[in-house]
Amino acid sequence: MPPTMVQIKLPDGSIKEFPDGIRPRDVAAGIGKRLADAAVAAVADGTIVDLDRPLENGTTDAVEMRILTPRDREALDVLRHSTAHIMARAIMRLFPGVRLAFGPTTANGFYYDVEVDGRSLSESDFAAIEDEMAKIVKDAEPFERFSLPVEDARQFVADLGQDLKVEHIDGELHKYGILSFYRQGEFVDLCRGPHIPNAGKVGAFKLLSIAGAYWKGRTDRKMLQRVYGTAFFDKKELDAYLAQVEEARRRDHRKIGKELGLFTISPLVGKGLILWMPKGATVRGLLETFMKAELLKRGYQPVYTPHIGKIDLYQCSGHYPKYRDAQFPPLKMLTDDAAKELLDGLHAGTVDEAAQRTLLARAGIPERLPEKPLDGESPRAYSKSFFEMTDGEKIAYLEANCDYEEYLLKPMNCPHHIQIYAAEPRSYRDLPLRLAEFGTVYRYEQSGELSGLTRVRGFTQDDAHLFCTHDQVKDEFKSTMELTQFVLSSLGLGDYKIRLSKHDPSDPKFQGVDGDIWRRAEDEIAAVLDEMKLPYFVGTGEAAFYGPKVDFIVRDCLGREWQLGTVQLDYVLPERFKLEYIGQDNHLHRPVMIHRAPFGSLERFFGILIEHFAGAFPLWLAPEQVRVLPISDKVADYAGDVLHRLLAAGFRATLDHRPEKINAKIRYAQLEKIPVMLVVGAKEAEQEAVAYRDRTAGDLGAMPLAQAIARIQREVEERTMPQVAPLAAAAEAEEKAEGHEY
Repeated sequence: MPPTMVQIKLPDGSIKEFPDGIRPRDVAAGIGKRLADAAVAAVADGTIVDLDRPLENGTTDAVEMRILTPRDREALDVLRHSTAHIMARAIMRLFPGVRLAFGPTTANGFYYDVEVDGRSLSESDFAAIEDEMAKIVKDAEPFERFSLPVEDARQFVADLGQDLKVEHIDGELHKYGILSFYRQGEFVDLCRGPHIPNAGKVGAFKLLSIAGAYWKGRTDRKMLQRVYGTAFFDKKELDAYLAQVEEARRRDHRKIGKELGLFTISPLVGKGLILWMPKGATVRGLLETFMKAELLKRGYQPVYTPHIGKIDLYQCSGHYPKYRDAQFPPLKMLTDDAAKELLDGLHAGTVDEAAQRTLLARAGIPERLPEKPLDGESPRAYSKSFFEMTDGEKIAYLEANCDYEEYLLKPMNCPHHIQIYAAEPRSYRDLPLRLAEFGTVYRYEQSGELSGLTRVRGFTQDDAHLFCTHDQVKDEFKSTMELTQFVLSSLGLGDYKIRLSKHDPSDPKFQGVDGDIWRRAEDEIAAVLDEMKLPYFVGTGEAAFYGPKVDFIVRDCLGREWQLGTVQLDYVLPERFKLEYIGQDNHLHRPVMIHRAPFGSLERFFGILIEHFAGAFPLWLAPEQVRVLPISDKVADYAGDVLHRLLAAGFRATLDHRPEKINAKIRYAQLEKIPVMLVVGAKEAEQEAVAYRDRTAGDLGAMPLAQAIARIQREVEERTMPQVAPLAAAAEAEEKAEGHEY
């Protein structure tokens, strides 16, 4: 009987037949020795697998396969996951009795959560751990996969003393019939893989940091230690990445923000609540002015909305039920003024019995109410009347029986803008209606997730909502895309990718909305992107709960990626709020909404700008554009005249009149990132000139003051951007969810 064969489809489109169960390693060897030597793993029908994983003929279709080598981004993830195992093995050698949790890859490396008996790991342990890892890499032992039935697997990890793995099997993995393990020497770990063929493939690695981490991310579980590291196929790549990390530390917006006096966070105000200092507020104001001018050109109308709203508004929109845990607790407000006055007076002890009777009557609250029954019981009267109660009992009585309204700190601007639309009858002639606001919203982020300006609890969005007819959708969506492109390019952030964020039909987040509506909206966005000839990739499950969107993933000068601008298409909220307009046919129709925010959050955008420019903002955006530097007091009067001329021309300028030498004054200005320094001495005063010094270009020589002012004016009007050279990165940072590799 002839052996069963499996067909393999290679990247060049060719299809070859091999014996059933052939390994990717053997396929690579059949192609060539060089490929076999470079092979790290393989992709079979879209799944990354080990080189030793048998390829079997489960269907009549050919298995699409490609071999991964160090040139492939997916190979780097395999390498890093394997290095996480190597690190865990080294830690267990050095500290017996270690219990392992999870060891996934991250965007730029890996970590492993561990529990060590009797001590805490610290960065002082890194050298010893790295030495042990180097021994493991040198030995180049293979990663060997084996599988066990789930009950046997549970007993196996229990015998190893790995209690966390036992709990993970009992809680999440027991539903699987078979669980896989990987063995490397004496080290065995419960893991789905895949892994590199042997530890010798690791070219370079580095442990980076250590932090606390709750088991499975739950604050009610035990605290573990999370050891972070990274790995590459080549030491040059590691060195480039470490240089990138160091440069990122130097550019940290929290550090620069403090040095330049841009913003602060006060513990008395609260975590995640930003105080914009004068220099930072100046930059923010310039960004707002820049955006508002563009919006007016493009037919937007400004609106303002309050910082709070009734909880009913957000329940109708769907924001409150879907994101309740990420919002501040509701504010309860008494609806009756007399009841509030009575309750406040009882708390303060300032209201006598006569006043209590008056206020109780005005509030319409009887002195005695039926007691709220327990389940299955009949109503009972309170045992006391109001005036037989203590003050504490009176307060409890009122709180239980008064009417309240609940308010939320505004989590989103869109429900408020919807109410502005709904405030007047609308005709098709009124559409598109474009409402714009720099609206501040509030989200209750967990303390551990807060980070300077980039993760806060109160932030301002450059928000706008467009209400249009179905026929206007594509043109309006295109115009918002063009606006976002213009804004990002104007601010030196023109290096971006575009993600079409679609819904995931299997995710409960997107349930309750007709699938045809989702498909229509997604098709309309794709049509706009195709018409604009914009390359994009699809992010399934990344849509907003009310509609698909386009996200701009911006890469800064360090190669890091940030999600900034967003444009969203929404057929859902107009339906929820029953919005209408009268069409040409004189019938009522439902408008379509477009949500858009080119900056996203001003706080986050500003933090990214600080790091992108390392605090050295372009001239038109700098909080202080020009500093006049007199060489001595003898030219103080002329230096004052220069400052006056600059201020009259509309520049943000100052005068350094300190009794310092000119080199010290230049140094101070450079440290404070001042774009232009105008040095004046006796010669300049005599000729009504200045010595022009540029922050990056250096000394440009003497020139007439009028010429210097014209030069500054031209650069401001043209919004000239400094050349920000990207740092060579070892690997592109990619948005990647951390996955438990069990």
